[in-house]
Amino acid sequence: MLVQAAGLALVAALSPTALLVAAVYLGSARPRLTAALYLAGAVVMSLVTGVVILAVLRSTHLNHPNQHEARYGLRLGLGILLLLASIVVARRKPRPPDPAKPQRGLVSKLVASPAPLTAFLVGLLIFAPGITFLAALQVIATSSAGAVLTAIALIMVVVINVLLVWLPITFYMVVPGLTTRYLTSFNGWLQTHGRVVLCCVLVLVGGIMVGDGIYGLAFVS
Repeated sequence: MLVQAAGLALVAALSPTALLVAAVYLGSARPRLTAALYLAGAVVMSLVTGVVILAVLRSTHLNHPNQHEARYGLRLGLGILLLLASIVVARRKPRPPDPAKPQRGLVSKLVASPAPLTAFLVGLLIFAPGITFLAALQVIATSSAGAVLTAIALIMVVVINVLLVWLPITFYMVVPGLTTRYLTSFNGWLQTHGRVVLCCVLVLVGGIMVGDGIYGLAFVS
């Protein structure tokens, strides 16, 4: 359960946007405070979402042995969604930026003027739950783990989910100049190849979940 949930959380963490925003905040006038509040917003959103989803799924008793059909049916459904998401990602062609038409989304506006208070809001918005994060939560919720192991698994998933926020901040605290250079370079690579990497991982994880769901529905009683 822990390995599967961690793998899904790692997929959810692969967000070029999250890394780009971290790079912007670490290059702002108040990098430590601004980035810390960005991290706080990301953690709050991930943790609150996790608790709510776990409570909802556990209230339906999907972790009980007699609910194996519903449990594996949910995994099959999420696996299909991940495969569909991989198709969408593969077919979608990113538009090149147009200097004459700057982005006008709420997050873009907030990030354009880095400030500690708005950084917290940006963390909340960027880390709104996606399919892979929800899939990681369902693995935890539908397991037969006790309260302690469930709490440990939830904390692990949240920490991994915000990996591309706390990891750059940690390195920045130790070697700020080197971190800024490598962060810019890695962010450029991720923006170039991130779609291919994400698509491959979605296919892999989605296929595993579909296979697990079919196996459970067909052979587990």
